[in-house]
Amino acid sequence: MRHSLYVFLLLTLVGCSSTPDDKNYTAEEFYSQAMEAMEDHNYEQAVKKLEKLQSRYPYGRYAQQAQMEIAYAYYKQGEPAPALSAIERFYKQYPNNERLDYMYYLKGLIHFDENLGGVVNSLSQQDPAERDPKSLRDSFDTFKELVTRFPNSRYAPDARLRMQYLLNTLAGSDVHAASYYLRRGAYVAAVNRAKSVLTDYPRTPQTRDALQIMVQAYDAMGLYELRDDAWRVLELNLAKSEAAPLAKALPDKSAAWWKFWN
Repeated sequence: MRHSLYVFLLLTLVGCSSTPDDKNYTAEEFYSQAMEAMEDHNYEQAVKKLEKLQSRYPYGRYAQQAQMEIAYAYYKQGEPAPALSAIERFYKQYPNNERLDYMYYLKGLIHFDENLGGVVNSLSQQDPAERDPKSLRDSFDTFKELVTRFPNSRYAPDARLRMQYLLNTLAGSDVHAASYYLRRGAYVAAVNRAKSVLTDYPRTPQTRDALQIMVQAYDAMGLYELRDDAWRVLELNLAKSEAAPLAKALPDKSAAWWKFWN
């Protein structure tokens, strides 16, 4: 019995001694193993290796790169909160890093995907304009800071395209809210929300919808002069083929012409 126990303990010790001891790993070895984990989509393991790298070698090129990779790994793992925290730490620790533009881009992507992308959104088929626009604004603000601070960055062209998409979506969010107020008979709230589209997102296609809501709300409130002013601006935004029949269908001080919108 004692002999068997001795053999067991000996085999256990041999097995432990054959396991690689990461205490002696260099920063490069930690980073290499983390990248292998990344390639295998094992982001949890990658983060562990990168955090050990930072703990053992807190200074130098690999430590800075590790912080960026940690943020990316959390992003790919679908954990936006720790990803954003990692990015904020990077901003504070390495404000002059040459890859700072990438970190702004990644932050913008995280907010962008949080509201517009992902499996949940694709399954629900929910219109992004109907969702809470906070992440949309955060994404737009981050991309804007990127293109302002780093206009020649390799990420700037894509950021500009996403900014335009975000503007259209944010404008759509306000139009959706204005339409809701209009249906509920809250005409002042409908007008105010529609006005925000004209002032905040003047170059988006949603300005036409906003003007249409304003015309209808002013008409319902009996504010015919304001209704006609809104109509004239709307008419300038319509193609001639659209404006002509609508103009003919707009009798003075009457809402009957609205049937032509439907």
